[in-house]
Amino acid sequence: MCFASARASASALPPPPSHAPRPREPHVHHELFCLLFLLSMYDNVHMISSQRQQLILGRLRTRGAVRIAGLADEFGVSAMTIRRDISELADKGLVKRVHGGAVSSSTLLAEPLFAVKSQMDVGLKDSIAMKAVELVQPGDVIAIGGGSTTYVFAQHLLESENSTGITILTNSLPVAELVQTAENKDVEVIVTGGVTTRSNSLVGPLADRVISSLRVNLLFLGTHSVSVPRGFLTPNSLESSTAAALMSIANQTIVLTDHTKWQLTSLSLFAGFDDVDTIITDAGISPEDAAATREVARSLIIAD
Repeated sequence: MCFASARASASALPPPPSHAPRPREPHVHHELFCLLFLLSMYDNVHMISSQRQQLILGRLRTRGAVRIAGLADEFGVSAMTIRRDISELADKGLVKRVHGGAVSSSTLLAEPLFAVKSQMDVGLKDSIAMKAVELVQPGDVIAIGGGSTTYVFAQHLLESENSTGITILTNSLPVAELVQTAENKDVEVIVTGGVTTRSNSLVGPLADRVISSLRVNLLFLGTHSVSVPRGFLTPNSLESSTAAALMSIANQTIVLTDHTKWQLTSLSLFAGFDDVDTIITDAGISPEDAAATREVARSLIIAD
């Protein structure tokens, strides 16, 4: 295209006088410029790819997790380009790919910030949440643990008629705020108090004491990772203790978790499969993970 435009420009020039020295062909200079420009762009693409991957690693160090769509918007490139960058980083052992994004291979034990988690795998969490809402009846007394999946569940629950007259015990600051700002005023919320974690959950001895004095019909918990046949894990030992306290006062415990949690690892076990009545996950779970989980779980529900 550059070369064609140069020739067109040259052909439009009037012929030089016969006595004047013949000028150099302008298209020669233009073609040389285009060639040098293309070569520099070729080198620049590789430089940009390297820099972009360093930026991705930087985002992982500060955020704990990244989304492909978010990085594509931030860097002004296609999702395919980001997916290729993540694949190259994963091949080098620097990141671990998860559905819709990546987590750092060096921080798999760390809990991502709530703001990051709430932006990941949103569609999967919606399907899990809507299935979980079906388990709640008007007037129920329920508990909702911390985490992004349980937050999405709370959003759908408050939009449903099933939330009429319910009481919610929660150690999640985002869930408590959501209930306070909801249009449905026929919902009571009790907050446990305690120490705040990276996932905006309240944990620790104070939270555990408040929880131990109460009783709920249903408990909805999230998890950082699922380990078959061990159970459910979290990076924070205080969070693990508070999750166990919540389970001790519930008639039924339901764990809400997307399929990517079967690929993650974590530090502290807070529940075995025998301690949980129902697991709800999304249709992305592999047949192998589903079969292995059904061998040890009481009930596994796969949301459409």
